[in-house]
Amino acid sequence: MLLRHTPKEITERKSLVINPAKTCQPIGAMYAALGIHGCLPHSHGSQGCCAYHRSSLTRHYKDPVAAATSSFTEGASVFGGQANLVQAIDNMFTVYDPEIIAIHTTCLSETIGDDVAQIADKAKQDGKVPEGKKVIYCHTPSYVGSHVTGFANMVLGMVKCLAEKTGKKNGKINIIPGYVEPADMEEIKRLAAMVGVKIIMFPDTSGVLNSPMTGEYKMYPDGGTKVADLQSTGDSLATLALGEWASADGAKYLDATYKVPCQVADLPIGLTATDNFIDALRKAAGVNVPDTINMERGVLVDAMCDYQQYFHAKKVALVGDPDQLIPLTQFCINLGMHPKHIVTGTPGNKFKKRMDEMFAEAGLPYEPNVACPGDMFLLHQWIKNEPVDLIIGNTYCKYIARDENIPLVRHGFPIMDRFGHSVFPSVGYKGAMRLMEKMLDAMLDKRDRESSEEKFELVY
Repeated sequence: MLLRHTPKEITERKSLVINPAKTCQPIGAMYAALGIHGCLPHSHGSQGCCAYHRSSLTRHYKDPVAAATSSFTEGASVFGGQANLVQAIDNMFTVYDPEIIAIHTTCLSETIGDDVAQIADKAKQDGKVPEGKKVIYCHTPSYVGSHVTGFANMVLGMVKCLAEKTGKKNGKINIIPGYVEPADMEEIKRLAAMVGVKIIMFPDTSGVLNSPMTGEYKMYPDGGTKVADLQSTGDSLATLALGEWASADGAKYLDATYKVPCQVADLPIGLTATDNFIDALRKAAGVNVPDTINMERGVLVDAMCDYQQYFHAKKVALVGDPDQLIPLTQFCINLGMHPKHIVTGTPGNKFKKRMDEMFAEAGLPYEPNVACPGDMFLLHQWIKNEPVDLIIGNTYCKYIARDENIPLVRHGFPIMDRFGHSVFPSVGYKGAMRLMEKMLDAMLDKRDRESSEEKFELVY
């Protein structure tokens, strides 16, 4: 729907969300499950829910997403879905032979009150789970939280159902990468390897949702975290969780249950957050930062200095997941930009506090608008009242960008109308360079389009 009739006058809305800045929990849970090698996600609910979750992920990643469903009908909707789920587990292992099944719930099964732990245990007792195969699960009611919450719940389900402690340390660091792209997970692994840290990263969708074209279809691509590695997370030296909302719960569970010390850091987006990530790796492993990483950082800092004139005091609006917005906003401040409007649809009391601390430290000459949770209708109203030079957000922002003639950099989930997000990282120093390129290109392209003949320059 075009938004040209969005009013500038802002009125308080307590029970109405217009154009939400999020999607539902099961999508995040399904995405996390795909980061386990040989895993078949299972949606415990109706066929329509599962179809929506699969299609959303497929449209974003442009890769086929396989998942199963309990196929609720009227009977299961009234009397519960235990029989459906037990039969589904039997069918999945018999027909599709996954290494592991990851069950998440939906609104329907949550409203009924199905106990998936009990049902999974019954399937195992009934001999529906073959020897050596695994079933994990989590609860993801769509009427609370967001896709980020669903991701966090599935990650917590992984460690609850699989992590073990043998008493012998494996010499590795657990990294929970947060709700990021497959390319970002590859970049996190690359940086850890450059530092010289042995890691277990979970989930890991690299090689699953950005897999190569080989001419041969694989229902279970080569990527993903191995079940044996997930089991070994209870013996790791430490856990580094990237993002409070998507990753902290799993890390804290490993700390409390298996005494694996955890640290929660921001996603390594931009200069400051990547510095903190590299420093956390260095401290956890007791190593020095290699010159190759210092070189990458230096190139980024040089570029930030070279192009600071184009970013200085430019106003930017950001919308997306809280774990991504925090370091993104910090990066914009580092570039000399003015973040004016920030909206996330994922609830969480810490978000506003983190933003206030960041703005106070930066000494911004104004008070930004921050909504948590908020929606894109409110974002549009803020922009109408106080226009910006750039919008950073997902594909749905294109309507606001077109109506207000504002450059848009697509970032986050979902991105359905552009290419590159699943193969080019936006984390790390190289990812920050790519973000800078996209932001600068978007603003200068608008400048070129609208320049008069007298001001249309070959070199700016």
